[in-house]
Amino acid sequence: MTTPRTAPAIRLIATDLDGTLLCSGGTVTGRTAAALAAAEAAGIQVVFVTGRPPRWMQQVSAHIGGHGVAICSNGGAVVDVRRGELLESFPLGEAEALAVVGRLRAKLPGIAFAFEYPAGFAREPGYEVRMWGQDENHPVGPAERLLGEGGPVRGLFKLLAKHPDLDPDKLLGEAREAAGDLAEITRSAPIPLLEISAPGVTKASTLARWCAGRGIGRDEVVAFGDMPNDLEMLAWAGTAYAVANAHPQVLAAVALHTVSNEQDGVAAVLEEILRHRGDE
Repeated sequence: MTTPRTAPAIRLIATDLDGTLLCSGGTVTGRTAAALAAAEAAGIQVVFVTGRPPRWMQQVSAHIGGHGVAICSNGGAVVDVRRGELLESFPLGEAEALAVVGRLRAKLPGIAFAFEYPAGFAREPGYEVRMWGQDENHPVGPAERLLGEGGPVRGLFKLLAKHPDLDPDKLLGEAREAAGDLAEITRSAPIPLLEISAPGVTKASTLARWCAGRGIGRDEVVAFGDMPNDLEMLAWAGTAYAVANAHPQVLAAVALHTVSNEQDGVAAVLEEILRHRGDE
């Protein structure tokens, strides 16, 4: 692990959650919680930048720092976690979402769709529900009805697309070929599940907007990630780390590596940053 040479100038830590900051089971270890708190106490903002929808953020609200804000849904929503308030969103329009659905159905038979939006979650009947929080009551129906006039889905943070059996990386490549000109298409799960946002909306775009509003330059940002949906953010940040358990594409793209999420990789770097600050 290499400490960023600009450590004394670092003003913001941007970290992915699942597979990066959180250990298995989606929890924050004591060491990581202490490192986050120490960074905040030293005047370094910590911003969670995640593919999770806003409704999945309460689990980590105790560790979010003084500002209380997280960038969710791969940049589709900025949320005050403590107040449960949507501060800003960059939605995929209903017509555009339906165009993506049509192209992916044509190219990838068997694919099914789900929808994350301000009022909750909705899905097609063929989209199997396995992740926590999705067992709550929610609208079920074809995409055309859910997204159409009078349908419940408005302000779509993220369109989800699940395939029953394709390799996840192959699914991503096929989907980008079919509809990559209509939307941002990425993935972060170990299963064949796509995450689709409005054109130009990524973790990087919303993080850059957040930083610009606070006078923070990209060279003052250290970012952490593990999956393809983190690549734009890792490329944008002045300093970027991949955790050791990251996707091979991420490990190849990012020069600096830290130990795995199970070994508190983010905390290890934060401790080193703060140690160097103390030596100044």
